[in-house]
Parts: sequence; C-alpha cells; structure tokens
Amino acid sequence: MQQIYDVTIIGGGPAGLYSAFYSGLRGLKTKLIESQQQLGGKVLLYPEKLIWDIGGHPPVSGDQFVQQLIAQAKTFDPTILTGTKIDFIERQDDIFILHSAQGDQHYSKTVLIAVGGGIINPQKLTLDGAEKYEMTNLHYTVQSYQRFVDKDVIISGGGNAAIDWAVELSRIAKNVTVVYRKDTLSAHEATIQEALAAGVQIECNTTITKLTANADKTAIQLVTCENSKTKQSYTRQIDEVIVSHGYNCEASLEFDQAITIPKKDDYYFEGKATGETAQPGIFAAGDILAFEGKIHLLLGTFQDAANAVNSIKTFLEPTAYRHGIVSSHNEAFKEKNRSIIEKHLIQVK
Repeated sequence: MQQIYDVTIIGGGPAGLYSAFYSGLRGLKTKLIESQQQLGGKVLLYPEKLIWDIGGHPPVSGDQFVQQLIAQAKTFDPTILTGTKIDFIERQDDIFILHSAQGDQHYSKTVLIAVGGGIINPQKLTLDGAEKYEMTNLHYTVQSYQRFVDKDVIISGGGNAAIDWAVELSRIAKNVTVVYRKDTLSAHEATIQEALAAGVQIECNTTITKLTANADKTAIQLVTCENSKTKQSYTRQIDEVIVSHGYNCEASLEFDQAITIPKKDDYYFEGKATGETAQPGIFAAGDILAFEGKIHLLLGTFQDAANAVNSIKTFLEPTAYRHGIVSSHNEAFKEKNRSIIEKHLIQVK
C-alpha cells in the first residue's frame, strides 16, 4: 500500500533541501524528489565558487555549502529520492498523485514545487565535432581550479559566470582571454573591472569559429576566433576552453485539468510570498515562485521555503501556529542540542 505524505517536495536544490528541513521541524511527514542523481541543484555547477551572501555565514565553497544543506535537510529523516523526475500531477479527492517519468506514483496531501529554473543543461558550442573534446579540455563548468594552473585559457561568454571564472582563473592561469559575441558584456560592472585589473583580455564582438585538434586528435590545440564587425580572424594555441553561454532549462511538469496555476513568462508559477499558489494544496518556493518583492538570492530562497512550509502546516492543521518556534525554544532540538553539548564537553576534556 502506498504511503501518503503530508508534503512532497519536488526539487532537491537549496529551496527544496531547506524546505525538507523546515517541514521536518514542523512535524510534517516529508518526501523530497529530485530528478538528478545528485542533490544540490544549480549550486553543483559551481563547486569551487565562494558564496558570501548568506547571513551570518562565512564564505563557503559551493561544494561545501551543498553538503551542509543536504546534512541539514536530513535532520528529521525525510524520505529522499534522486534520479526520479515528476512529470504529471493529478488530484483525487484530497490527495495529490505525482507520476514520475519512471512510471512510479507518489501520494501526498500537499505538494511543494521547488524546481528552480528546471533541469539544467548547458548551451553547447555549436561547432562540428566539439562534443568529442568534452572529455578532455572543453568545459561547460569549472569543477576544479587546479586543472587550470599555468594554462592558456579562453572563455566564451560574457555573463556573470564567465567573468567570475575569468577573475578566479586569472590568479592561477598563465593567460585568460574572454571572447563575447556582443558589443558589451552582460556581467556586473564591478566584476568586469576586477577582471580587467587582473589582466584578463576581453574581446567583444568575437566568437570561436573553429577548433583544431592536437596530433592524436584527443584535445583542442588551436582555437580560431573571428570579430563579427571587422571580419578579421586569428588562430592561437590554447590549453583549455570554457564555454559559458547559459543553460537550457527543462521543466515539463504538467497537471490534470482540475489543477490550474497561472504562470509568469510561461514558466514561473505566480503566487504569494507565503508560498501559496492559486491551487489549494500546491505551494512553491525558490526561483520557480514569482511574486511582488521577490528576492532572487539564497537568503530569499530560504525565506520562501520557511513561508511555504508554514502555509502547508496551517493548510493541513488550521489551528497550528502560523510560524515555527525558534530553534532555541523548539522541543524538536532539545535532544539534539544535548547530544551536541555532551560531545563538545568530551572533546574539551
């Protein structure tokens, strides 16, 4: 017999993971379902990038931050499924049935959608044969800075990610060049100035037009670039190529005819800061939720998650407190606090 959960969270990024923690804090029977094999969402794309803008938290790498989020999400032992893509939700009486692409069904009293920008796939370099270099020196994300020490690096792209990588790599690489197809970069002005001050060479109106392999045909040795205005091109030797052209987001979540939720820009769910949508029983948090005054930062994601879970709690139990009790007074933490204190005392002795 299928278990029925109080809340099923769709999405295992920061919004979904914090929602799992907070729903456990509020005593809800919780399931979290993530389509990818790993939890962490978009932060997984930047494992070595330092995150500074979380209140009261020292700068932390993306990888460490994800591990901490996962550990926190597991505090109250939710059921967690990865590699499971929910693509259809229907309602039968007071229960939602979530259908996965794998053919499974999941039953829940409420649903919290936290899919962010959807399943993330990088926009690939559209040159013949480019894909064969993805196993060697053509990169769509930077997994480890160590690989780029003393290397000649070219980055295609002009957004925040591209320029952030250029700044970081300028400290360890031999040379860093950024090429961008438009007149001006779209990254933050301060970051651009930092890149220029670090000696990064920036070439606008320029695209990569050809990749030439090394002798054994396993890696890129030469890159040809062309300026779209002057029509001049050049070919140079290169060690590593990074492509940062953004991402194609796929979120093919569909609903039966009884469920209607207005969308913004044909993707984001319109709702309230409380996490409520137009469909009773379906809530949202994180990037997928659109409302006036939205904060598109991690701190906003955590507030979204807490608000949505609080709304779910009172939806299921109308007489419950509107907000969760702070951790210092919450019964759910008494035993855990005692264990941590005892462990600390043993270490001190």
